[in-house]
Amino acid sequence: MKKLMNKAEDFVKETMEGIICAYGDKVKLLNGDERILVTNYPVQKGKVGIVTAGGSGHLPVFLGYVGQGLLDGCAVGNVFASPSAQKMADMITACDYGSGVLCLYGNYGGDNMNFDMACEMVEMDDIETRTVRVKDDVASSPAETKEKRRGVAGMVYAFKVAGAAAEKMMNLDEVAGVAQKALDNIRTMGVALTPCIVPQVGEPTFQIADDEMEVGMGIHGEKGIEVTKMMTADETAETLVNRILEDMPLQEGDEVSVMVNGLGATPLEEQLIVYRRVHQLLTEKGIQIVMPHVGEYATSMEMAGLSVTIFKLDEQLKELLLAPAKTPFYTNLNK
Repeated sequence: MKKLMNKAEDFVKETMEGIICAYGDKVKLLNGDERILVTNYPVQKGKVGIVTAGGSGHLPVFLGYVGQGLLDGCAVGNVFASPSAQKMADMITACDYGSGVLCLYGNYGGDNMNFDMACEMVEMDDIETRTVRVKDDVASSPAETKEKRRGVAGMVYAFKVAGAAAEKMMNLDEVAGVAQKALDNIRTMGVALTPCIVPQVGEPTFQIADDEMEVGMGIHGEKGIEVTKMMTADETAETLVNRILEDMPLQEGDEVSVMVNGLGATPLEEQLIVYRRVHQLLTEKGIQIVMPHVGEYATSMEMAGLSVTIFKLDEQLKELLLAPAKTPFYTNLNK
């Protein structure tokens, strides 16, 4: 294991310290708690709070999207492990500005259980919550059992849309509804080229041959659809786009946003080569791409590979996507 770290047990703590050192103008720790990050921007009284939580090891998800116009708070656990219900409850309480809090997070067992408990805890203090779970990974379950799907990079679009809706002072049900509407129109699928190493484990999460890639693997190393020989960038783009469009057909004239997301160790050049082919495939079908995202948005430590997300837009979702946002890892000043 080659990692630029000190002690494995201090990995998350020192990551949080680094974020505060670098971006303390945008974010802060909640009462010094090195597992809870909250916005350092002024927040309008009565705005709906937007929070998320999950395991560390996925930067910029989740911590990198706390700021203005996206998330108000984020709690993290150890690498690939859920934070406790108490940490989540503390975060929710801190992010209640008088109109309730939307809990927006990936569909994973530990996160589901702990968020449910946290919401019950804060309800005793008269804090109203809503829950929307991200389930955008088409590889993780077929359409007929889509409620079992995992949440992956598409959650970034959901954060963006929900955050913009909250900034417009929509009420809690409206913000939750917009987040769900976005997720109903978001699909993601990825490929992994190498495993990653959890610091406190010290060994790769899985094995894959040098001349192979796994299609549909999850961001924690969950098993994908198939292991294949290495494909070219064009073949990879075609495989991912075709699988997504089988699940969410698009028509000529539709508008979408596309995210090509690096999983941690794939150079931006390679991501752009894949995006080039995704762009070709969609424009050939008469589909217009709005505000493409190419880069690392939801990683898996040092895993090589990438995912493609397609977000089908209508006028409301497009407006919310284009709205301003400022966080340590995501800034949009289009307006």
